[in-house]
Amino acid sequence: MLGLLITITLLIVVLSFRGIETTKFNDLISNKIPQTDNNFKIKFKSIKFRIDIKELSLFLNTKSPKISYRDKSIPIKHINVYLNFKSFFGSDSKIEKINVVFKEINVDQLKQLSSIFKPSNFKSIINNNIKEGEILADLDIYFDENNEFANFISKGTVKNLKTEIIQNTYLSKTNFTFFADKSDILIKNIFGETNFLKIIDGDIKLKIDTDIFLEANFKSNINFLNNSPKKYEYLTENFKNLRNISYLSANLTNYLSIKFDQTYKILNYKYKNSGDLISAEIKLDSPYINPLSNKKIKNLSFNNSEISSEFNNKKENFNIAGKYSVNNGNFLDFNLHRSSDKISKISNFKMNSKYNEGVKLDLINFFKKENETMDLTVDLKKSKEDLIINELELSDKKNQIIIKGLSFIKKKFTSIDKIFVKTNKNNIINNDFSIIFGKKIFIKGNNFDASLLPKVLNNSSKSDLPNLSKKVEIDFKNIIAPLSENLKNFKLIGEIERGKFSKISSKGDFGNNNFLDISMKRDKGKKKYLEIYSDLTGPLLTEYSFFKGLTGGKLIYSSIIDDSVTTSKLIIENFKVINAPGMVKLLSLADLRGLADLAEGEGLSFDLLEINMEKDKNILKLNEILALGPSISVLMEGYQDLNGLTSLRGTLVPAKTINKMISKIPIIGDIIIPKEIGEGLFGISFKMKGPTGKIKTTINPIRTLTPRFIQKIIDKKKLSNPN
Repeated sequence: MLGLLITITLLIVVLSFRGIETTKFNDLISNKIPQTDNNFKIKFKSIKFRIDIKELSLFLNTKSPKISYRDKSIPIKHINVYLNFKSFFGSDSKIEKINVVFKEINVDQLKQLSSIFKPSNFKSIINNNIKEGEILADLDIYFDENNEFANFISKGTVKNLKTEIIQNTYLSKTNFTFFADKSDILIKNIFGETNFLKIIDGDIKLKIDTDIFLEANFKSNINFLNNSPKKYEYLTENFKNLRNISYLSANLTNYLSIKFDQTYKILNYKYKNSGDLISAEIKLDSPYINPLSNKKIKNLSFNNSEISSEFNNKKENFNIAGKYSVNNGNFLDFNLHRSSDKISKISNFKMNSKYNEGVKLDLINFFKKENETMDLTVDLKKSKEDLIINELELSDKKNQIIIKGLSFIKKKFTSIDKIFVKTNKNNIINNDFSIIFGKKIFIKGNNFDASLLPKVLNNSSKSDLPNLSKKVEIDFKNIIAPLSENLKNFKLIGEIERGKFSKISSKGDFGNNNFLDISMKRDKGKKKYLEIYSDLTGPLLTEYSFFKGLTGGKLIYSSIIDDSVTTSKLIIENFKVINAPGMVKLLSLADLRGLADLAEGEGLSFDLLEINMEKDKNILKLNEILALGPSISVLMEGYQDLNGLTSLRGTLVPAKTINKMISKIPIIGDIIIPKEIGEGLFGISFKMKGPTGKIKTTINPIRTLTPRFIQKIIDKKKLSNPN
C-alpha cells in the first residue's frame, strides 16, 4: 500500500513539474483548435501530459507551437489543453478548455496580422493610426460536452501604446489591461496622454450582439495652451471653436456610450462629463457689441468653475457655474445652463450672473458706470431665425428693469408680454412705469425720464418694430422732459401700424398755464397729418444744434407724412436767441458788433421764425427759413444730407435797413414807418456750409435786396399789423 502511495506521489510530482511526453493527443489538439475557425493551422514538435495541482485537472502542454491564421503566423509561447478527467480513461477524450499564451506582440507584428481582422475600418486603425506599443495576452477556449466550441476568454496587457487620434495629435504612453469573451470586451486601468490631455484610470466595456455597444468611463486632465498657431493647426481647422480658445485647464470625469452596427457605423451615442474648470479664455474673432453698454467685448475668461454637460445624437445640455470676466476685468459670479434639441434645432439658455460692464439706455436716461455691479438674469429660447426672450432682468438695490415674452420671428419683432422699469438717478426715482401688451398696449406709471428722448428719435431713421400694429394708451403722472422741465398728467390715445404711429390724440401740462398738444390723423390714403403745439420750445428743440441758444416762445409744428416725402412747417413766435455761436459769428463777420454783443448778452429778440422743409430718405430740403425781429431779419434756404453736410445761403438785414426800405413803399410805407427815417438800403448775403461742428461761414455786403425778401417782410408785417 505504501509503495502505491509513493508511486502515485512521484507520478503527480513528475506530471506537475516535468510532464510525460505523449503522441496520443496530437490529432485531438490539431483538430480542436481549428474547430473554432477553419482558417487556423497548427504544428507542434511534442506534447507533454501534465497535471495542474491548483485546478486539480489534467492538461496537455506544448511549447512554441507554430500556429497561423489565414497564412499569417501568430507568435505563441505555449498551449495548454485541459482534459475531462473521466474521459481521459475512456476511448473518446474530451477537452474542457485550451489555454493559449502569446509571446509579446509589437506594433509591426500586429500590423502583419491586421489583414485577418474584421471589420475593415478596424484594420485601417491598426495600420494607419497605431505607431508604437506591445501586447501581452493569453486566450482560453472552452468546449461543451460534445467537444464543440462554446466560448472563449482572452486577457492581457497593452503597454506604451502610441496612437494618432487625429492628424498630428497622438495619444501616447497608453497602458491598460483587457478581458474579452464571445460577447463582451472589458478594458480597464487605462492611462494615456496627448500634448494637452491626460487620461487617468479609464475603463471601456464593449458588448457584441446584433449591434455593438460601447461604454467608457475615464478621468481627464486638460491643459490646452494655444500659443503656437502651427501646434494645433489641424485640430483648430477641424474643430473651429478651438481657434478662439487661448487657454483651457480642467479636470473632468467622463462617460461615453456608443451604439454601432456590425460595420462599426455609429447609430447613436451619449457623452457626459462633470468636473472643475480651473481656468479658460475665449477670444472672439470679431468683437461683440454689448447691447447694454454699447461697448466691445473682445474676450471672456473663466476660473474656479464647475461644469457638466451631456451630448447625444438628439440633444445637448451644458451647465457651468463659477467666475467669469469680460475683457480681463474683475471676476464675477455666474451660472449658466444651455440645452438644445438637434432635431427641432431649438436651444434654451438660462443665466444668472453679476454684471459690471456698465449700462447705457438713452431711451429712459438710465446709466451705470463700469464696476458698478448689478444682477443679470436671462432666460431665452432660440432657433435658427427666431428668438424668444422669456425673461430678462437687470437689477440692484435701487433699480429694476424686467422684460418678459419678447419675441423675434425671422429676426423681426413680433410681440412682447410685459416691461417693468424702476430706476433711480441721484437718489431720486426717475422711471417708474410698466408696459403691458394685450389687445392694446397699456403704458402707465408715475415717472418716465424722457430727457434724452429727442436724441433717441433724432438718431433713429426707421422703426425698430415693423411688425407691431396695435392700439395704445399712455398715462404718465410725470414726464421728465429735456432741460429739466416736467410734463404732468400726460395722456395719449393712439394707434400704431407697422411700428409707427398712425393716430395720436394727447395732452400734457408743463405748469403755469403751459401745455403740450399732439395730434395725428390719417386720410383714406397713406398720408398722415401731424400737428404739435407747445407753449415751451426748449424740451422739443434741445437736440437740434440749429436751435442752440433759442429760448422762450411758442411752437407750432405741422407735417404731412407719406411713404416717400414728409412736408413740414415749423413756426416759433416771440423768442430770443442768446449766445448762439453760429449767430454771433455771422454778426461779427458782418461787422455788426453791437448786435453780436447783444446776441452774447441779453439776446436778440424775434417775433417770428418760420421754416418750410421737405424730407425724403436721402436729404432734408430747407425750402425757406424766415426769421423776423425788431433788430434783425434773416431769410435762408439750403439742405442737409445723410452724412450731416449742411449747406445754407441767405440774406441778413438789420432792422434799420428794413424800416428804410418799407418807408419807400407807397401807402404801406407811410403807414408803417415815417418817411423822415432816411434813405438807402443795406444787407448781408452769406453762405454757411460744412459737416456738423465744422461749418464755415462767408459773407458779402449787398446794397439791394431781392423782391422775394421784400415781399416776405411786407407780408409778415401785414399779418402782424392788420389795421
